[in-house]
This record gives sequence, C-alpha cells and structure tokens, in this order.
Amino acid sequence: MKKIAIFILLALVFIPFFAFDLHHYLSLEGMRSSLGAFESARQASPVMVAFTFALAYVVVTAFSLPGAAVMTLASGALFGLVWGTLIASFASSIGALLAFSASRYLLKDMVQTRFGSHLQAINDGVAREGAFYLFTLRLVPLFPFFLINLLMGLTPIKAKTFYLVSQIGMLAGTIVYVNAGTQLAQLQSLSGIMSPSLLFSFVLLGIFPFIAKRITSQIQQKRVYSRWQKPSQFDRNLVVIGAGAAGLVTSYIAAAVKAKVTLIEAHKMGGDCLNYGCVPSKALIKSAKVAHDMRHGDKYGLTVHEPSFSFKAVMARVHAVIRAVEPHDSVERYTELGVEVLQGYAKVIDPWTVEVKLHSGEVQRITTRSIVIAAGARPFVPPLEGIEEVGYVTSDTLWDEFAQLDAPPKRMVVLGGGPIGCELAQSFARLGSQVTQIEMAPRIMMREDVEVSELVRVALEKDGVTVLTSHKALRCEKHGAHKFIIVEHNDTEMRVEFDVLLCAVGRVARLSGYGLEELGIPTQRNVITNDYLETLYPNIYAAGDVAGPYQFTHTAAHQAWYAAVNALFGDFKKFKVDYRVVPWATFTDPEVARVGLNEQEAQEKGIPYELTHYGIDDLDRAIADSAAYGFVKVLTAPNKDRILGVTIVGVHAGDLLAEYVLAMKHGLGLNKILGTIHTYPTLAEANKYAAGEWKRAHAPQKILMWLARYHTWKRG
Repeated sequence: MKKIAIFILLALVFIPFFAFDLHHYLSLEGMRSSLGAFESARQASPVMVAFTFALAYVVVTAFSLPGAAVMTLASGALFGLVWGTLIASFASSIGALLAFSASRYLLKDMVQTRFGSHLQAINDGVAREGAFYLFTLRLVPLFPFFLINLLMGLTPIKAKTFYLVSQIGMLAGTIVYVNAGTQLAQLQSLSGIMSPSLLFSFVLLGIFPFIAKRITSQIQQKRVYSRWQKPSQFDRNLVVIGAGAAGLVTSYIAAAVKAKVTLIEAHKMGGDCLNYGCVPSKALIKSAKVAHDMRHGDKYGLTVHEPSFSFKAVMARVHAVIRAVEPHDSVERYTELGVEVLQGYAKVIDPWTVEVKLHSGEVQRITTRSIVIAAGARPFVPPLEGIEEVGYVTSDTLWDEFAQLDAPPKRMVVLGGGPIGCELAQSFARLGSQVTQIEMAPRIMMREDVEVSELVRVALEKDGVTVLTSHKALRCEKHGAHKFIIVEHNDTEMRVEFDVLLCAVGRVARLSGYGLEELGIPTQRNVITNDYLETLYPNIYAAGDVAGPYQFTHTAAHQAWYAAVNALFGDFKKFKVDYRVVPWATFTDPEVARVGLNEQEAQEKGIPYELTHYGIDDLDRAIADSAAYGFVKVLTAPNKDRILGVTIVGVHAGDLLAEYVLAMKHGLGLNKILGTIHTYPTLAEANKYAAGEWKRAHAPQKILMWLARYHTWKRG
C-alpha cells in the first residue's frame, strides 16, 4: 500500500506538470521572464524566497522533473555566486537523495530479483568502488544526473555514501552553472555555457579521478615497499613456487612468451593432483568399478563372479598410472619448454628475492620482478583427542602406506562426507572393506541438492557403506589392539571399531614456510588476494588451492593464466579472474557433475528460476548399458532458455557436463543445444532431450491450437 501511495503521488505531480504545461516555467525563457518578479519578491522577503526556492529545487530534483539545470542558473541570478552555490548544492543533493531512496524502495527488490544474476558483477563492483565511480559520474555534467540518481538506487551503495559523494562530486559543476546564472539575462540558451572548451574541461575533470586513483595506487605501493630495497636489475622475470597445476601452467605460459622463469618444487612435480589426488584416486575408482561389475555380471547376461585379486597389485597399478602421467609434468619436459626447474624449499625473503634451499644442500638466492605462490593445499586432520595414538591416513598418505598391503583394510572408518570421502568410501567398499562413513552434517555432499545427496547415499549403501550422518566425532580410543572412534548422535555416544581411519574432512592451504608471515602478507584460510590475484605486494601473486576460493585442478589452471599474464604484462593491462562458469564433478558411481547454480543456491540467493528435469532412465544408450539411472537438471531464467545452472547425475556425468559449460560460457541457450545434432545412441543425447523437455514446457499453446484448426480445415 505504501508503494501504491508513492506511485499515486508521482502521478499527481507528473500529470499536472505536463498537462498544464508547467514545465514552461522551468525553461530558460520562462526563468528569464520571471526574473523580475523573483527579484522583487526576494528583496521583500529574502529568507522566505530562498527557502521556497530551495524547496522547489528539491521537489524538481526528487521527482526527476526537467529543469534542474535552469534552476541552478536561476539560483545564481537570484542569490549570487556564494549563496546561489550553497542553495543549489544542498538542494540538488537532498533532492537526489530523495530520488535515490524512492528508486531503491520502489524498484530495487524487483530489479535485483529479476536480473540478480546479470547484476552480480555490477553489485560487487559497486560494493567495492561504488563511491569512486559515483564521484566520477558526478564530475561530468554530460551524464544526466536524474538518471544517475535512479540507477544508483538499484545498487547496494549506502544512502549515506550516495549523499556525501553527490554533495562533493556535483559541487564543481554547480559552481559553473551558478556562475553562469549570474549572467542569466544575457544567456540565449543552455549551450551558451556549454562551449566545446568547457565540455572538454569537464571531460578532463572526469578523467582526473582515474589519474588520481593511479597516483594513489603508486603512493600505496611506495608505502608497502618502503622498508625494502628494490634491486636495480633482476635475475628472472618470474619465479613460481610450487609445481602443481597452478605452478606448472603459470611457468609454461611465462616460458611460452619468452620470459625468464624459474619453477621451484620441494617435493614431487605435478603436485597433489598427479601424486595424491585426481590421478591415483581415479585409477583406484576404476579398479573398484571393475570389481563391482564382476559381482554384478548378471546385469549384462554374464555369470556372477566374485573377483579374486591382490590388493598389492591394485595399488601397483595405481602407481603405474601415476608413472605413466608423470612425463607430462616432469622436470625434463618443462626444462625443454624453457623453464628453469629447481628442486628445493623456497622462501620469499623480500618482495623481489626468493631463497631456495636445494636438495643438494646448496642455498641459492634469485631476484625477480614478480613471484607467483602456488603452494597448494594439504588434508586437514581434525584435532580429535587420541587420533595420534590410533593413527590415521589421509588422501595424501594412503597411496604409499597401502602400497604393500596384500588385502584392503578389513574395517575402515572414513571421516568426512564430502566428495573425497564419498569417492574413497565407495571404492574401498567395492574392493572388500567394511566401510563406515561418518559425517557431522545432516547429509553427505551438503553443497549439492537434497535429491543428489540422497541418490549418492543410496548408491553408497548399496555398495555396503554404512553412512552415519548427523554424527559428530568426539575422540579416538585404543584398547590393546582395538581402535575405536567415539561419535555422538542425538546426545547419545556410540563406538565404531576400525582398523584404518581415513581423514577426509577437507583440505587447507599451505601457508607456512614461504615467508608470508615475515613479509606481512595477510592470510586467513587462504592467501588474501584481490581480483587480479595480487597479494599485499602487487608483484607477488597467489594461485591455485593456496588462493582459493575453489580447490579444483581446473580452476588452479584457470587462475594460472591470470597470474602469469598479470605478473608479466600488468604494467599495460591487468585482468580480473573470471569465476562465472566453474564446473566440478564428484566421481562416485553414479557421478555428480555441476556448473552454475543448483536449486538450493538459487533459493538461498533469491534468484528466480525454472526447473527442467530429464530422467536418464528414459535414454536408449543408458538402457543398453544397464546404466539407466540418474538425471539431468537444468535451471533457466523464467520464460527464457538462458541457462543458470546444470546438475547431472549418472554414468559419465563429468563428461556430459562439458556441453553445458561451453553453452554457459558463450551465452548459448537450450534452443541451441536442442538444434544441435547429437550422435545416436550416445549418453550425450540426454542433454538434447533435457532441452527438448524445456521446449515442450514452453510450447506456444495458442499457436498450436490454431495450427490444429488449420490442419482440420485442410482435411476438408
């Protein structure tokens, strides 16, 4: 009702204003003809005329009526430069604040709800530097001020900030107009004060904040570097610390553009992904899948067979797969590419110097223009009482510790219900371990939709995993040769016996030992960086797991491009990291793959969406492969085919997702996917059929009704 009342008030102002030609009084000619009467009234009652004039100015600005420029001129003609400037400055700012507030109250929620995903980048930018950009716009009268008032009301900028910046930013333009207004009787048109030279001056004034920002940035940098002595020349263009995905790609790009780059790795080339994560886990998952298929041969018309195998041979295959991939990330390959590779421990001594303690015992110091820290992450081990006494493995250590086992652990507890915990719990269960998975949250895979979590839980339990959700680990105990973990559920403690405890509760960035503390580089869970991946020192960057916010190999490689280009060419152009389309997958069976929003995220953010659901159980190829389970779920903007997010659950979901990633990256909608030929019979047809489901739901029913009548008429 309040909004309706405001709309009625607006109508009561606008309709008479234009219906009775009142805007004539706010034209230059109208003001000039009324100048004598105004002057007489001002001499008779100067305070009342000033107050009335200011109030009228506020109303004109608040209702975005045409004539604010002429009112500014009139303030100069009536009250002179000083008082005219004071009246016009405060009246225009107060009116602008009222227009801003009305726009925010009436339209912001509607606009943000409808276009929130499109406006996210703008909202983030305004939250960071809204005052700066508003100040720039206020300095340049070429931009319609009433439009700025209304549009800024739709953004997150604070009303107090808007008013103060407007008050200051409009002052220069106000003085120019008020000064011109002192000669109002001689002005023939508004263009009389807006000569090309004056307009050019305003443009320069608008550019000034950017120049000032650059100068301010230089001053800030000087302050940051003040306690350090910058070398007069450098040994390298770039030093990269860490040879995981981020470090490898960063150094590769630097070498490709002929920069002199040194890559430093303390342990194994390839980092976590090659040696402990992606590669070995997927090799283990494949062996476990084959064992599972042998037990369920009847699905394919074959004899059921319990697999007989040596677990040591399974682990030997895992290490063989690692060795087969190793050459891609080897010292030899990167040396051939032009990268100097040093194996040792790196520490940043000052913003341009890195000290390397080589494995040979030699200590080497390197000066460099830029540094990229790509130190990765390590498994987090919760500080449970007794955990050191019972012992544990992590997703990093299990590959070596299990390498010589003839059989998989008999009883395994997997602590953690995230992607890593789910993948390993299912794999070891399929290889014969009795697995209990413990998760403190109400469900596993909490970042996914409820139906996804439930589907994965059912799959794990079918493979023999005991999934305990809403169970909080309290402590570990050891009694003789028996090991237990004590958990709490509904205020009741229970004991779970195990032979091996696998901690898979997440990973934390490697932040110590690289000199970050000594340099004062801020860290929290990750190294703190800006949108360009710069740390406190603009020439020191962080990328990959150590920087966050995602801990995926592909996002580490994605960040590496920005880190390399900004580090090497940032003097000319810097690029903000683009996180708009980030895919990920969990390689359980069935796989879970996602890009963009899922339902729970859309609901949390208040983003409206339409849901299209296609069941893979209806897909010919899935039926033929006895893999007819799972679904494709697509979120689109209401009444549009623009894709907001996709979740796929099923066999090869990670591979199927790529088509949607490409579509979202390049702004292609479901109609484009539907119009693309997909090979029959393939699993990829699921994407086309999902698009077809959306099309059917948006079929033009009225047109189809008329077409039915047309065809009836044609039949006679």
